[in-house]
Amino acid sequence: MLEDLVEAIRKRRAILFAGAGVSMTLGLPSWSTLIEHVAQELNLDLSEFREGDLNYLTLAEFYRIKQGSIGPLRSWMDRNWTIQEDKLKASKVHELICKLDFPIIYTTNFDRNLETAFDLHGKDYVKIVNAKDIARVREGVPQIVKYHGDFDNDDSIVIAETDYLERLSFESPLDIKFRADALGKTILFVGYSMTDLNIRFLMHRLWRTWAGSGYERDRPSSYVFMLRPNPVEQTVLEQWGLHVLTEKDCPPERALEVFLAKLLKETRKAENSSDR
Repeated sequence: MLEDLVEAIRKRRAILFAGAGVSMTLGLPSWSTLIEHVAQELNLDLSEFREGDLNYLTLAEFYRIKQGSIGPLRSWMDRNWTIQEDKLKASKVHELICKLDFPIIYTTNFDRNLETAFDLHGKDYVKIVNAKDIARVREGVPQIVKYHGDFDNDDSIVIAETDYLERLSFESPLDIKFRADALGKTILFVGYSMTDLNIRFLMHRLWRTWAGSGYERDRPSSYVFMLRPNPVEQTVLEQWGLHVLTEKDCPPERALEVFLAKLLKETRKAENSSDR
């Protein structure tokens, strides 16, 4: 299974789709910390809600209604989600992502950590947040597509319930770009909790697009890296044509780094073999 992924990366026909787990390796605040901050700012007593009765999407929607805009929350997140450059340069996960040289990286993270890592490792890139940015794409230059928005643009951020529901139409310029990119390339999802409904919907839509095309057998392989083995999730995801990868004998906090290091090693080995 890894051979096909390595070959796609070597031929620059693979897309990386990176989630919050990539940034969490740097010790960034969790979504539960975000919920606690919003509750404190709005004087909400979280103990009044049973577990599962309140999620961050609904709470962010409530925040926007009460505060009039998401701006103050975005500012707080920007301050708390920004990592010092020396710590970011020491991040093996970010270094490995740079070295794997994906031609396109989609990320649902609002922070600038991927872009800063590219800067620190001397790699050029084009950041894409909206339709206007798509016109800036340059041949041979990696693209970092901020699929759920960017801290530099409040209007682009997908954080509240309405934002997510509107994205479920799958018809925004970035959705159209993703469909075009994904139809011809291998996709590797890393850093996601499989409880993320938006990403699950995206995976399902991708599967349905191929299933309805009549050419499902020609679909490039796609992969999901999970920190822990989960046979229930694996069965469901494989039904949608996604291969599940794990590092079984590795602590979850190190699993992504170990996996990416293995991927880089195998990719370079394949490159050396092809040069002979």
